Amino acid sequence: MNETTPRTPPAATTAPDASGTLDEALERLHSSGPERDGWLTNHAPMAVEALVRNGQAATVHRWLDHYRAKLEDMPDRFAEVTPANWQEALGDPRRIADWAVYFERETADRPWREVLAEWWPRLLPGIAGGATHPAIRLGHSVRTLLTTEETGPRVRELAHALGYWAARHQPLPPLAPLAPAGTAGDALDAVPRVPDQSGGIRARLAQITAFPQWRGAAATGADEARDRLAELVAAATHRYAEYGHGSPVMLVHAATAPNAVLRTLPALPRELWAPSVGAAWAASAAVTAAYSPAGPAVLPAGYGASLTADEVFARAAAHGDDHTIKFTDTALDVGDAAALAAALRSVELNPPVL
Repeated sequence: MNETTPRTPPAATTAPDASGTLDEALERLHSSGPERDGWLTNHAPMAVEALVRNGQAATVHRWLDHYRAKLEDMPDRFAEVTPANWQEALGDPRRIADWAVYFERETADRPWREVLAEWWPRLLPGIAGGATHPAIRLGHSVRTLLTTEETGPRVRELAHALGYWAARHQPLPPLAPLAPAGTAGDALDAVPRVPDQSGGIRARLAQITAFPQWRGAAATGADEARDRLAELVAAATHRYAEYGHGSPVMLVHAATAPNAVLRTLPALPRELWAPSVGAAWAASAAVTAAYSPAGPAVLPAGYGASLTADEVFARAAAHGDDHTIKFTDTALDVGDAAALAAALRSVELNPPVL
């Protein structure tokens, strides 16, 4: 596998959104629930953030018009979540709307960073819930709040992301340790595939019994944790180029889930950075175990080498698939040639929707 020294992404600058497109899009979306058909995730808030972030704001409303058929209304309230009963409500998808209201109230009464810091340790063990989408949605939201104005729709998006994660919170079963691996790439290559890959993600996750011990997951300092997360994101992104054909949609999450954690770190107290690495590794390894094919594809020499980052993202935006857009956004965070090749591979493997 092509593996290079990971690049820690530079500090983000203000997103190119002088038009207010992102707020308009989020306002369109916040009457919708985070899922459809009982469990499929609404990817629109994440995709529109990535489009705006990468200079494609002009395409957002057309993209949303196309995606609208996949949106469902926010489900009915079930029972109020309160500071006294939140533990019994954690991981209860019937309470998606209740959790959204709870975090809307919390972020109205307190600074969003304070709410995030309180709930991050509570939610992190359940990062695999909702096929890692709640954590990914939160990462997109935090990135926006860290780098742009804190508007009402953007803070509300954070509240909905936290609520979705709380409702879908799902810890992995206890796992046995396998032989240690020094690099993130070696550790991902050593993850055992689940024996039966015919079912959905919940059935596949239930089959996982053991993971390799990636030494990076034992990071103790905040700066080391950030660097090891960047290494994991780069390794998972690079790996997609050769292994993405196993499940072109689902395997993007092996990279986008740990990248969501990496994007969130700057908003958290530094003492929470190191404990976040193990959860990010568990999420990436779980997706790898559930969906990796038996062997890699062989790509032509120099695959995608002639394209710039802007050209690759423009292709993803024109392609229109939400997972492709989000994965390409992560590949641009990694920023090297191998990551751009992986993003181009996602454009080719996933069916276009526009």
